[in-house]
Amino acid sequence: MQKITVGIEGMACEMCEAHIKDVIRKQFDPQKVTASHKSSEAVILTEGDISEADLHRAIDPTGYTVTWVKTEPYEKKKGLLGLFGR
Repeated sequence: MQKITVGIEGMACEMCEAHIKDVIRKQFDPQKVTASHKSSEAVILTEGDISEADLHRAIDPTGYTVTWVKTEPYEKKKGLLGLFGR
Protein backbone atom coordinates (compact mmCIF):
# COMPACT_ATOMS: atom_id res chain seq x y z
CA MET A 1 0.00 0.00 0.00
CA GLN A 2 1.16 3.54 -0.76
CA LYS A 3 0.75 6.73 1.24
CA ILE A 4 0.67 9.71 -1.09
CA THR A 5 0.74 13.15 0.47
CA VAL A 6 -0.23 15.97 -1.89
CA GLY A 7 0.35 19.68 -1.28
CA ILE A 8 -2.70 21.58 -2.53
CA GLU A 9 -2.95 25.33 -2.88
CA GLY A 10 -6.31 27.06 -2.78
CA MET A 11 -8.27 25.15 -0.13
CA ALA A 12 -9.91 27.65 2.23
CA CYS A 13 -12.59 25.70 4.10
CA GLU A 14 -14.16 22.31 4.82
CA MET A 15 -16.15 22.46 1.58
CA CYS A 16 -12.87 22.75 -0.31
CA GLU A 17 -11.61 19.67 1.54
CA ALA A 18 -14.78 17.77 0.58
CA HIS A 19 -14.40 18.80 -3.07
CA ILE A 20 -10.78 17.58 -3.18
CA LYS A 21 -11.71 14.27 -1.52
CA ASP A 22 -14.56 13.75 -4.01
CA VAL A 23 -12.27 14.39 -6.98
CA ILE A 24 -9.64 11.98 -5.67
CA ARG A 25 -12.23 9.27 -4.88
CA LYS A 26 -13.80 9.51 -8.35
CA GLN A 27 -10.49 9.49 -10.23
CA PHE A 28 -8.40 7.00 -8.27
CA ASP A 29 -10.56 4.75 -6.03
CA PRO A 30 -8.31 5.02 -2.93
CA GLN A 31 -8.60 2.96 0.24
CA LYS A 32 -8.77 6.21 2.24
CA VAL A 33 -8.40 9.93 1.55
CA THR A 34 -8.21 12.89 3.91
CA ALA A 35 -7.74 16.58 3.18
CA SER A 36 -6.95 19.58 5.35
CA HIS A 37 -7.24 23.20 4.31
CA LYS A 38 -5.25 24.19 7.41
CA SER A 39 -2.19 22.18 6.33
CA SER A 40 -2.91 22.63 2.60
CA GLU A 41 -2.56 18.93 1.85
CA ALA A 42 -4.39 15.70 1.13
CA VAL A 43 -3.28 12.21 2.15
CA ILE A 44 -4.23 9.26 -0.04
CA LEU A 45 -3.87 5.60 0.94
CA THR A 46 -4.01 3.39 -2.12
CA GLU A 47 -3.04 -0.06 -3.33
CA GLY A 48 -1.91 1.23 -6.71
CA ASP A 49 0.45 3.94 -7.84
CA ILE A 50 -0.80 7.42 -8.67
CA SER A 51 1.64 9.60 -10.58
CA GLU A 52 2.17 13.27 -9.92
CA ALA A 53 1.04 13.98 -13.49
CA ASP A 54 -2.24 12.11 -12.86
CA LEU A 55 -2.83 14.14 -9.70
CA HIS A 56 -2.24 17.37 -11.62
CA ARG A 57 -4.67 16.27 -14.35
CA ALA A 58 -7.37 15.46 -11.78
CA ILE A 59 -6.97 18.35 -9.33
CA ASP A 60 -5.63 21.38 -11.24
CA PRO A 61 -8.74 21.83 -13.46
CA THR A 62 -10.91 22.15 -10.32
CA GLY A 63 -9.31 25.50 -9.43
CA TYR A 64 -6.95 24.09 -6.81
CA THR A 65 -3.26 23.58 -7.55
CA VAL A 66 -1.04 20.60 -6.76
CA THR A 67 2.19 22.07 -5.39
CA TRP A 68 4.12 18.92 -4.41
CA VAL A 69 3.70 15.15 -4.06
CA LYS A 70 5.41 12.72 -1.68
CA THR A 71 4.95 8.97 -2.07
CA GLU A 72 6.05 6.44 0.52
CA PRO A 73 5.23 2.85 1.45
CA TYR A 74 2.45 2.51 4.00
CA GLU A 75 2.10 -0.31 6.46
CA LYS A 76 -1.06 -0.44 8.48
CA LYS A 77 -0.35 0.00 12.17
CA LYS A 78 -1.12 -3.00 14.28
CA GLY A 79 -3.50 -2.50 17.16
CA LEU A 80 -2.90 -3.58 20.72
CA LEU A 81 -3.90 -7.17 19.90
CA GLY A 82 -1.20 -7.26 17.21
CA LEU A 83 1.39 -7.10 19.96
CA PHE A 84 0.33 -10.51 21.21
CA GLY A 85 0.74 -12.35 17.89
CA ARG A 86 -2.96 -12.83 17.15
